[in-house]
Amino acid sequence: SYFLRHARARNYVSESEMCKLESIPLDFGDYHPLKPITVTESKTKKMTRKGSTSSTSSSSSSSMMDPLSSVLDGTDPLSLFAAAADPVTTAPSTDGARRKRDKDESSAVGSDFEPWSSKRGEILARYTTTEKLSINLYMGSEKGKATTTGSAVSEKVRTRLEELDDLEEGSQKELLNLTQQDYMNRIEELNQSLKDAWSSDQKVKALKIVIQCSKLLSDTTVIQFYPSKFVLITDILDTFGKLVYERILSMCVDNRVPLPDNFSPESVNDTAKETCLNWFFKIASIRELIPRFYVEAAILKCNKFLSKTGISECLPRLTSMIRGIGDPLVAVYARAYLCRVGMEVAPQLKESLNKNFFDFLLTFKQIHGDTVQNQLVVQCVEIPLYLTLYSPAIDWILQCIAYHAPDVLLTEMMERCKKLGNNALLLNSVMSAFRAEFIAARSMDFIAMIKECDESGFPKHLLFRSLGLNLALADPPENDRLQILNEAWKVITKLKNPQDYINCAEVWVEYTCRHFTKREVNTVLADVIKHMTPDRAFEDAYPQLQSIIQKVITYIYDFALLFSVEKFLPFLDMFQKESVRVEVCKCIMESFIKHQQESTKDPVILNALLHICKTMHDSVNALTLEDEKRMLATLINGFIKMVSFGRDFEQQLSFYVEARSMFCNLEPVLVQLIHSVNQLAMETRRVMKGNHSRKTAAFVRACVAFCFITIPSLSSIFTRLNLYLHSGQVALANQCLSQADAFFKAAVSLVPEVPKMISVDGKMRPSDAFLLEFLCNFFSTLLVVPDHPEQGVLFLVRGLLNVIQDYTWEDNSDDKVRIYTNVLHLLSAMTQETFIYHVDKVDSNDTLYGGDSKFLAEINKLSETVVSQILDHLKTLGKEETLKRQSQLAHYFFNTILAHGDLRNNRLNQLSVNLWNLAQKHGFADTKTMVKTLEYIKRRSKQPEMSHFTDLALRLPLQSRT
Repeated sequence: SYFLRHARARNYVSESEMCKLESIPLDFGDYHPLKPITVTESKTKKMTRKGSTSSTSSSSSSSMMDPLSSVLDGTDPLSLFAAAADPVTTAPSTDGARRKRDKDESSAVGSDFEPWSSKRGEILARYTTTEKLSINLYMGSEKGKATTTGSAVSEKVRTRLEELDDLEEGSQKELLNLTQQDYMNRIEELNQSLKDAWSSDQKVKALKIVIQCSKLLSDTTVIQFYPSKFVLITDILDTFGKLVYERILSMCVDNRVPLPDNFSPESVNDTAKETCLNWFFKIASIRELIPRFYVEAAILKCNKFLSKTGISECLPRLTSMIRGIGDPLVAVYARAYLCRVGMEVAPQLKESLNKNFFDFLLTFKQIHGDTVQNQLVVQCVEIPLYLTLYSPAIDWILQCIAYHAPDVLLTEMMERCKKLGNNALLLNSVMSAFRAEFIAARSMDFIAMIKECDESGFPKHLLFRSLGLNLALADPPENDRLQILNEAWKVITKLKNPQDYINCAEVWVEYTCRHFTKREVNTVLADVIKHMTPDRAFEDAYPQLQSIIQKVITYIYDFALLFSVEKFLPFLDMFQKESVRVEVCKCIMESFIKHQQESTKDPVILNALLHICKTMHDSVNALTLEDEKRMLATLINGFIKMVSFGRDFEQQLSFYVEARSMFCNLEPVLVQLIHSVNQLAMETRRVMKGNHSRKTAAFVRACVAFCFITIPSLSSIFTRLNLYLHSGQVALANQCLSQADAFFKAAVSLVPEVPKMISVDGKMRPSDAFLLEFLCNFFSTLLVVPDHPEQGVLFLVRGLLNVIQDYTWEDNSDDKVRIYTNVLHLLSAMTQETFIYHVDKVDSNDTLYGGDSKFLAEINKLSETVVSQILDHLKTLGKEETLKRQSQLAHYFFNTILAHGDLRNNRLNQLSVNLWNLAQKHGFADTKTMVKTLEYIKRRSKQPEMSHFTDLALRLPLQSRT
C-alpha cells in the first residue's frame, strides 16, 4: 500500500511546459533547411589510377559550401573507382553497349510493331476443324545414324547420298483419320524429332523432317484448318532456321571471340562460308517448289555470312518463286511467311515486301475462279467462310507494308484495292492493318467502298466492325460523325444473327459513347436489348455485353447522368448468370469509387447502387474465398463512405440501418457501418457544441444503440473488443453515461473469451501482445469514466482486475505482470487532485470524490494487491532459466516507481534500490539502458523539489556483466 499512499503529486501543466522543446527566434535572413539549396558542382579533370594527383575545377552559383564536396576534397569515390578500374575489364561492357546501340539504330522494327507471336494463339483458336486429318511421317533408317569418327570421308558422303535417295524413294508413313488434337501432337513430335536429330549431329535427317513438314503446306484437303496448320508448320521452320544460323555462327568464333551482331561477310572464315553454301546447295536440290521455297526462306538470314547483298538479292527471287504456286490460299500464306522472315532479317528492304503484295493483287481474281469454286463444292465450304481463311495472311502482309509507310503509299494501295472487283476481303485487311488515323480521316470514303461491296462474298457487317475498331482509336472529322453512325447502324440493326449483331454493336457502342450524348447511347442500348432478348440470345454473348458495360462506364462516369440513361438498368437485367452479373457489378462499383469526387444523396444513384451492392453481397456463400469477400466488402464500404445527407442526420442513420440489414454477411461492412454511426454521433455533438437538446440526445442514444446491438454479430474477438471501447468512448463524449458503462462492461466480460492463438493475415499468432495493447488503451479510458452511484468505488477497474487475475496466461509470459504495472500507472493518476485529461461536460472521479479519503483508501487497497502480485511473480522468476526475464521485469517496475512514486518515502526509496540491484544481479541487465537511466535520475535531481534524487543516484551502483 505504501506505493500509492506515497504516489508522487503531479502538476501536469508545469510538467508539460518543462518537456516542451526550446523555441529559438528565427532570423529569416539566416540559412533555413527548407530553403532551396545550391549545390557546388565539382568536376574531376584528371585522375590517375593510384589517385596520386587530382585536379578539380568547381563552379558554383553561390558562396555556400556543399558539405559533401568539402568532406571528399572534390573527389567523388564512385568516380575514383571508375577511373581506377582496369581498362581491359571495362571494354567488353562498352562494346556490348555499342553493339546494342548499333542494333537499335539499324533495326527499323520498334515496339509499336505487333509481332507474329501475338497473332499465333488467336489463329490456332479461331481456325479449327472436326474433320479427320492425315500426315506423312518420315521414318528414319539405321543408315541415318551419325557415323563414327574413324570412318572415311567417302563413306560419310555415300551415306548422306543414300539418305537423300531414301527421301526421294518415299521412306515415310502416312497416318490417316487423325483428330485435330492428334494432328497437333504429331506436329509437336516432329518438332522435337528435329531438335533431337540436330543435337545428335544427324543434320540430313533434320533436313528431311523440315522438307516433310513443308510439303504438308501444299495440302488443302481440310481447307478450314489451313491457317492453323500454317502456324504449326512454320514453328518447325523457324526452329530449323535458328539451328542452322546458330550452327554457322558458332563456326565463326576465332580465339573464343564471337562475331559482333553487325558483322560483315569479310569477318566470316572460309569453313563457315563453305558450310553455309552447302546448306543452300542442299536446299536448291529439293525438287518440289513449296518445300524448296519454305526451307530457303527459313534460312534466309544465313545469307549474311556470304555477302552484304545476299538477302536483298534473295528476296525478289523468292517473291517470284511464289508465282509458281497455283492454289491462291497456299500462295498467299507463302507470301505471308516471306514477309515475316523479311521483317525479321531485313525490315529496311520494304520494296520487296511491296512487290510481294502487288503480285498478290495481280492474282487476286484467282480466288473467285472455277478451280477454287470446284474445290469448295467438294469440301462443302461456303465462300464467306473460305474468304475469312485469307484474313490472317493478308492482314500480316499489309501490316508489314503499312508499318511506318508514308500516306502516299497507303493511298496508292487503297486505290489499287478499290479498282479490283469483289474486294471486300482486301478492304477488311486494309482497315485491320493501316493506321487508325489514316482510316478515320477517310471514314466516308471507306463507307462508300463498303456499300459497293458484294454482299454474297465477305459479310458487310465484318467490314463495319473493322471500321468501328479504327474509329475507337482515332476520331473522324467532326462534321461526318453523325452520318458515319447512321450509316453503320443501318446495316448493324438489320442483322438477324444475334452473334453477328453483338460482335458489331460492341465495337460501335464505344464510338457512340465517345462522340455523342446520353440520348444516342440510350438508343443504342435499347437496340441491343431488342436484339438480344428474344430466345435468351444474351446467354451466348456475356463477354460482349460485359465489354459494352465497360465502355459505357468508361465514357459516362457521372453516375447521375449514367442512371438517367433509361435503358442502362434494363440492360443490366440481361446478365442472369450470377458470376457474370457479380463481375459487372464490381466493374460499376470500381468506376463509382474511382470517379465520384463528392458525397451524394441522389435517390436515383442510391437506389441503383444499393441494388448493385446487394447483388454482390448476395453472391457470398460458404465457398466464397476470403480474398473475394474482402474485395466485395471494400467496394461496398467505398459506396457507404460516399453517401451523405448533409445535416439530415436521421436520414443518414436510416440509411445505415437499411445497409446493415442488406449487408449482414460481410463483416468488414458491418465494422464500417459501426464506425460511420459513431462518426455521425460525434458530428451531432460537434454541431450542438456538446450541449444536446432533448431531440439530439435521443438521436445520439439511437446511434449508440445501433452500435451496441451490431457489435455482438461480429466474429473477430479483437474487432469486438476495440469497437466496444471505441463506441463506449463515443457514448461518454455524448454524456450517455449508462450506455458507456454498458459498452465497458461488455468489453470486460469479453476478455475471458480471448483465445490463446488468433489468425493474423492467415497465420496463427499468440494473442497476448494484442490483449496487452487493448488493455493499456482500456486503462487510459477508465481514468475518466465516473463511478456508477449504485455499483461501488472503481467497479469497472475491479471487474477488469478480476478478469485479468482469472485469465489463463502462457507459462513463459510476463504480460500479466506488465498489465499490473500499467494498472499502477492508472491508480497513480487516479490519486491526483486533478486528472491529466477529462471528457467535456462529464464529471470524472476527481470531481465526484474531490480527493475523499475513503476513495483514496480504496485505491490504496487495490494498489497493495497489485504490488504484492508483481513482487510474488518476481520471486517465482528466481530459477536460472528465468533470470533474464526477472531482470527485465525488475527494471520495468523500477521505472514505474521512478515515474509515479514519491521517492522521499524511505520504504519506497528502498524498494526502488532493491529492484535496481535485482535487475543487475545476474548480469542480464542492458548496461547502456542502466547508464542512461542513471543519467536521467541525475538530470532530474537538479530540478526544484527533486533534490532527493541526488541521494537516490548515490545508492544505485552500476555493475558490469563480469
